[in-house]
Amino acid sequence: MVGVPRSGEPVVNRPTHRRTLGADALASVVVFLVALPLCLGIALASGVPPALGLVTGIVGGLLVGAIQGTPFSVSGPAAGLTVIVLELVQQRGLAFLAMVVLVAGLLQVAAGVLRTGRWFRAVPPAVVHGMLAGIGLLIAAGQAHTLLGDRARGNGMVDLLTLPAALLRAVDPGGSPARIGSALIGALTIVILLSWPRLAPQRLRILPAALVAVLAATGVATFFRLAVAHVEIPASIFSAVALPSFATLDLLRSGALWVAAVQVALVASAETLLCAIAVDRMHSGPRTNPNRELVAQGIGNAACGLLGALPMTAVIVRSTANIRSGARSRASTMLHGAWLLLLAALAPFLLRLVPVASLAAVLVVVGCRLMNRRALGELARIGPAEVAIYVVTMAGVVTTDLLKGVLAGLAAAALVLFHRLTHLWVDV
Repeated sequence: MVGVPRSGEPVVNRPTHRRTLGADALASVVVFLVALPLCLGIALASGVPPALGLVTGIVGGLLVGAIQGTPFSVSGPAAGLTVIVLELVQQRGLAFLAMVVLVAGLLQVAAGVLRTGRWFRAVPPAVVHGMLAGIGLLIAAGQAHTLLGDRARGNGMVDLLTLPAALLRAVDPGGSPARIGSALIGALTIVILLSWPRLAPQRLRILPAALVAVLAATGVATFFRLAVAHVEIPASIFSAVALPSFATLDLLRSGALWVAAVQVALVASAETLLCAIAVDRMHSGPRTNPNRELVAQGIGNAACGLLGALPMTAVIVRSTANIRSGARSRASTMLHGAWLLLLAALAPFLLRLVPVASLAAVLVVVGCRLMNRRALGELARIGPAEVAIYVVTMAGVVTTDLLKGVLAGLAAAALVLFHRLTHLWVDV
C-alpha cells in the first residue's frame, strides 16, 4: 500500500524519499529477477538476439520508469508483441524492425499529446482478450517447438499442426541427444514454474518462479553437460546496439513500414493501458494518467527504435511483482533497469549458461496464461455474444494475422451492437 506522510503528500511523488528508498530497492531486486528471464525469452521468441531484449528492459526501467503516467507499472519487452515482431524480422530484417519501433513510438507520443488515451478503453474487452488469447496460443505453439529442440515454422497454424510430430521426435529414445536434452530441460522448467508458488517454503516464495525454474534448468544442463543450445550474449551489450543510418531512414518511404508501425503502436498502447487499469486496482495511490503513459511509452519505444531494440509495453507480470514486493515509488522501476544494465555490462558470461529450451518453456507458460480463463468466464457471464466476439478474434489472429483478427473481432462487435440497437425497446 502507498503510505501518506503527515503533510498529506503521497510518497509516490518523491522517489528519493529516505523512508521509501529501502522498500523500493528491495522491490526492484524482485522485479529484476522477474524481468531477466522474460527479457531473454521474449527476445528469442521474437527472432532477435537476446541482448536486444535486455536493452529494451533497461530503457523501460531507466527512461520510461522516470516519466510514465503511473508510479508502479514496469515496462519492457512484451509477449503480446512477439508475433508481430517475429514476422517483421523474418520478412524484413532487424533494420526494418528498428524503424517500425521508432515510428510506432512517435505515433504513441502523438496519441498521448492529442489526449486519445481514454479512447482505447472504448475497444470491446472481448476483442482485446481474444487478441491476447490468439497471441498466447501462437507463442505457446512456436516456443513448444524450440523447447523440443525443433525449429518453429514461423506460421501459427503450421506450428500447431506439426507440434505432435515434433513431440514424437523429442521423446524417441534413438533420436537426437540435443532434442532429448532440450525436452528434458523444458519439462523440468515447466514443472518447477508451475509448482513453485504452491510447494515452495513460505520464506522462499519471494523468489520468482521463472527465475528459480531457469536457474534449476541451467544447473542441471551444466552439471550433466547436456548437448543443448545456450543463450548467445556478446561480451559487450553495446555491440548489439545498431543506430540508424541514412540507408535505414530511407525505409520511411515504405507504406508497409507505416502499416506495421500503426499495428505495433495500437497493440502496445492497448496492452499498456490494460496493464494500467489492472495496476490501479492494486494500490491506493494516484491513478494512471493514460495520456502521460502513452507519451512515456512512445518515448521509450522511439528510444528502442533508435537503438535497434525490441518494442515495449507496460507488463502486468512485472508490475504485479513490483507492487506485491512493497514498492513505494517509481524508484523501484528505475532501479530494476539499473540492475539489468549492471548484469549485462559486468557479467554477460553468466547469461551464456542459460539453456534456450528453459527460456522457451517459460514463454510456453506465458503464452498459455495469455489465454486467460478468468477473462473468458467474465465474458460468458455477460452473455454468449461476448464469447462469440472473443472466439472470432482469437480464431482470426491464429488463422490469418493479428491485424485481420482484430478487424474481424471489431466487425463481430459492431454486428452485436447493431443487433442490440435494432432490438431495443423503449417504454415512454
